[in-house]
Amino acid sequence: MDKNNLVTVQDLQKMKEEIISEIALITEKTTTQKEWLRSAEVMKMLTLSTGTLQNHRINGKIPYTRIGGTLYYERKAILKVLNDNKRAA
Repeated sequence: MDKNNLVTVQDLQKMKEEIISEIALITEKTTTQKEWLRSAEVMKMLTLSTGTLQNHRINGKIPYTRIGGTLYYERKAILKVLNDNKRAA
């Protein structure tokens, strides 16, 4: 290492800002919710079995989109189904 290389306060400030920006990006990516969910995620979210989720699809209770062999469910549609079926205590 060259003894003539000095780290200035400005260098440290710039490095700090870069690190904070990177952490913010990582945090944003991990905390945003996915707009589209797969069957396993919906089953976990609603604590449903595979058969029950299939019955809800067949009966038209839960809207979905099929692309190839994969089923996708829009998160806001699932939340709407939950809210629409809310019962008073």
